[in-house]
Parts: sequence; C-alpha cells; structure tokens
Amino acid sequence: MTDASSASHSRRALIGWGGAGLALGAAAAGGTAAALTGTGDDARPAGDGGGAVPFHGAHQAGIATAVQDRLHFAAFDVTTDDRAELIDLLKEWTKAAARMTQGHAVGDGAVSDLVEAPPDDTGEALGLKPSRLTLTFGVGPTLFKNKKGKDRFGIAERRPEALIDLPVFPGDDLDAARSDGDLCVQACADDPQVAVHAIRNLARIGMGKVAVRWSQLGFGKTSSTTPDAQTPRNMMGFKDGTRNISGTDAAALAKHVWVGEKAGPAWLAGGSYLVARRIRMHIETWDRTSLKEQEDVFGRDKGEGAPYGKQHERDTPNLKAMLPDAHVRLAHPDSNGGIRILRRGYSFTDGTDGLGRLDAGLFFLAYQHDVREGFVPLQRRLARTDALNEYIQHVGSALFAIPPGVRDADDWWGRALFT
Repeated sequence: MTDASSASHSRRALIGWGGAGLALGAAAAGGTAAALTGTGDDARPAGDGGGAVPFHGAHQAGIATAVQDRLHFAAFDVTTDDRAELIDLLKEWTKAAARMTQGHAVGDGAVSDLVEAPPDDTGEALGLKPSRLTLTFGVGPTLFKNKKGKDRFGIAERRPEALIDLPVFPGDDLDAARSDGDLCVQACADDPQVAVHAIRNLARIGMGKVAVRWSQLGFGKTSSTTPDAQTPRNMMGFKDGTRNISGTDAAALAKHVWVGEKAGPAWLAGGSYLVARRIRMHIETWDRTSLKEQEDVFGRDKGEGAPYGKQHERDTPNLKAMLPDAHVRLAHPDSNGGIRILRRGYSFTDGTDGLGRLDAGLFFLAYQHDVREGFVPLQRRLARTDALNEYIQHVGSALFAIPPGVRDADDWWGRALFT
C-alpha cells in the first residue's frame, strides 16, 4: 500500500540507503515477513465481535458512535514552529489512524525485513481485533496563539469565536499539568490495549514535532449514546446522564452537537466542540455517607437508578420531588432552558495520593455545538448549587474544536483549517 511505501522510505533514512542491499537480500524470506507485518489488507481482519468502525465520513467517529468500554485520551503540545512540519505530521497521523481503526498495523508493521531500523508499529496490538477503535482529533486555543501570544502557524484569525478560554468555575482546583493542549486525540475501544496502542503510535510518529502534555486512561463508560441500553454506573455507584443524546437522533445531533454551516467558521462546519474535565471524587467521604443522603444528592434511587418517585431509570423525572440542590434536578434540560450536551465520560482510578486516598473519579467528555450555550452556563449553575460538589472537585480542564470528518483517502485531519 502507498502508506507503507512512504513509511518505509522514512525508516530507511535512519540507517541510510546503503542498508537497502541487505534488505533486498532478505527478499527470499519476504513471504514469511509479509504475513507478520500487517501491511496487507487482510493482515488483521476485523473478525466477529471486534469489528471496525468506519474512519471516513462527514463527522469524525467517536462522537455519536456507540460508546466503547475503554478510553485513552491524550493532549499534545506542538513543539515545532514550522507550519509545513505540522501539516506533514497531521497527514501522517491521519494515515496511521485510518489503518489502526480498521485493524491494520502502522506503515510496514511491527515486523519487517529491515531489522536495522525501528519498526513502524510498536506491535502490542498484533493479533488483536479492531475492537471498535475510534480516533477523534481536536485543536485547542493555543494552536492559534500560544501562551505568549505568538501566531506560530498563521492561523490566529481562523480561531472560532466559540473556542473560548474556559472560565474558572467556583470550586475548581485546576492542575495546569492536566489541563489545556494544542492538539488532542481521543482513542476509544472495547480493548484497552488497542486504545493504548493507538495513542502510543501517534506519539511515536510525532516525536520531535509534538509532545504529550497529559493523558488519561478511562474504563467503565459512564454514559451511553444508545438509549435502548442501560446507563452505566459511575464510581459513586449511580447512573447519571440518562437523558444523553442518542447517536442515531439526527435532529438532536444537528441541533445540539454539530457545528452548523452558518455558525462558522467554515472549516469547522460538521465538527463540534469537546470539553474534557478531570473530576476527582472524594471516594472515602462518599463511602461513609448514608444511602439516604447519597440518593438525595443525585435525586435517584441507587438500585434501579430511577428518578425519585419513579420505577425505571428512563421514566420522566418529577423534578419537584427532588431536593432543590439535587444533581439531576439542577442538570436536567428542563431546568436549564433545554440545554443538552452529548456525554462520553469514563471512570478512572490512578492509584492513591500521598495520604493513601484513592485518586479516582470521572473523566468527563462532552460534545456540543457551542460551549457558550452549553457547558459554560450549565457548569456555572452546577458549581454554585449542586449538592454533589461536597464530594467532587474539578482538577483538570480543556476545550478543543473538533473538525469535521475525514472525507476520503486524500483528506487529512484539520485540512480545511490549514488550506
């Protein structure tokens, strides 16, 4: 394939073309090597139960896509100031992403006939199915102008008005090392190794041009875009976000998630905005709280997940039956002028802190067509009055513009922004 050919040229540059003779001399063993490289279309077939999600389309996969079980999210700082280098990287990333989401290795794969150079693929996903891997790409405010106000890539005037600097909300204790970023990639899959493999390979491809600013592993999806399925539970043991937008509700997606052609800018039409918030839960305090208070905090029963006074989790809630500061009552669209966001959150546990407390919580991911009309007013309301605030704290924050989908093999992530 042309992707593999291009990649092999860059690899050979590491050892010089003088080594090509050795590689050609090993051609007799090529049949065996080709079976292991993953360069052929049938090298890693999708198979049953771990199928591939289409990479190309009008919208990026990983937004309205049925939520997978695992997450590896990474924010990157761009370390080069060369516009051409950045564009080349985005093209290479797109090629690699297209291959990995379909279950193929990057470039010449993890095993090839050129043993003197590092392989194109790190190899930990060899033999694994695609596991519904999706890779979703975004750009942060600092790509347009960095913290020093420098327009490194000549795109400052193309920054969307809705790509704001998120305000600091009451109760926030944000860690700069876990916030912001020039670029982001959200990898979701049903196999954690497949998701980690994807981010690892993109970081390797970007070495010298980008550096990982921060990353987050997630498990146990806490939201669903398939309303016929039960809503998963968060680390507090509760179901939350049962009114999430369905991935098949085209009208709701068009109204609340996708950036319209008239909303601007033109390069973002068909895209979205992503808010990523790392929310730490005070697990030990929560675990010592009575069941009655826990249910009062959410406005749901813990067993079924039904709103107060109802029997099933998706029953229409009686908001007045809940306490005024109940989370469901405050976050419900009927309490917020119809605001809706598409949630794709995950639970996380990252060991313990210096006091032996579990570092765990919710990695909140929410897509919307304009954060000024969605997340910002909603979070301002919750940050002031939500009873849940006694048990949680927002410690990381980022906002990214998510370009529309990659249309075909000649397209690449962010092309409309740069051309």
